[in-house]
Amino acid sequence: MKKGNISIFVPHLGCPQQCSFCNQKTITGKQSQPTVQDVKNAVSTALARKGYEYEIAFFGGSFTAIDREYMLTLLDAAAECVDGQRIKGIRISTRPDYIDSEVLDILKSHKVTSIELGAQSMDDEVLNANLRGHTAKDVENAAQLIKSYGFELGLQMMTGLYLDTDEKAERTAKKLIELKLDTVRIYPTVVLKGTYLAELYEKEEYKPQTVDDAAALCTRLLPMFEKAGVKVIRLGLHASDDIKKNMVAGAYHESFGEIVQSRFMLNKVLAYPPGNYEIKVNPKSVSKLKGNQKRNIYFLIEEGYNIKITVTDKISVDELKIVRR
Repeated sequence: MKKGNISIFVPHLGCPQQCSFCNQKTITGKQSQPTVQDVKNAVSTALARKGYEYEIAFFGGSFTAIDREYMLTLLDAAAECVDGQRIKGIRISTRPDYIDSEVLDILKSHKVTSIELGAQSMDDEVLNANLRGHTAKDVENAAQLIKSYGFELGLQMMTGLYLDTDEKAERTAKKLIELKLDTVRIYPTVVLKGTYLAELYEKEEYKPQTVDDAAALCTRLLPMFEKAGVKVIRLGLHASDDIKKNMVAGAYHESFGEIVQSRFMLNKVLAYPPGNYEIKVNPKSVSKLKGNQKRNIYFLIEEGYNIKITVTDKISVDELKIVRR
């Protein structure tokens, strides 16, 4: 069966910080708080789609920082739906400074299987400048505690924050990998109206990444995580009309992940000297290899590569087999 998430958004409720980049209701596209019935309806809708198994995923806020009674109400409703067959467990997203043994005991007893932490950076200067309200050490402590309980550990990082650099981002990736995470999401910073970053941008004190800047950096970060066996489950924010309407600047593109994957595949070919090659690729990855409007193909031709593409499902979607002809 294919795997998917039943996403339940809990926007900003209970979060103790107003981070530099955060307009949470815009990011999630949600204004209201979910109810027990919302959880049940989302599960019912998902189960109508055959051939999938799911985790129920509480995203969009700091789940373990919300009102405890409300959190338990949502967890009770979700746990009732976990059957170990098509609904495998529950995934939650929260802050590293709102994880402790008491919270983890509650999550464990309510069939939570995966916990994602919004680390964003492992550089204390960057964290402080962006009003995160926690330190890199808090991320380390929370990650280690989560792993000790047997949860799947996911970490989220952002690129292009105020005072961040590509070098700091690469060091963040290395430090996250050292924490033995299972999954990672990489979000290039988007500047939204009504945020501290928007103020800094308007004062010309902050220069956001462009899509090209972020894609070039993520093309270097992606192989770091893949080499370490970490699954990259998201590159860039989900497509949202609210983001488009409220975006001031930054690295937002609806197909950002595809752009990065396309550059990543191009770099794999460029690792070989110019010449004649057969490139074997999974059917699902042909468009990534060719690039938007076949830009990769045209670039390779200009650089002296003559390639023949062979489509085969015998290799994985992330793999290319390159053979000189």
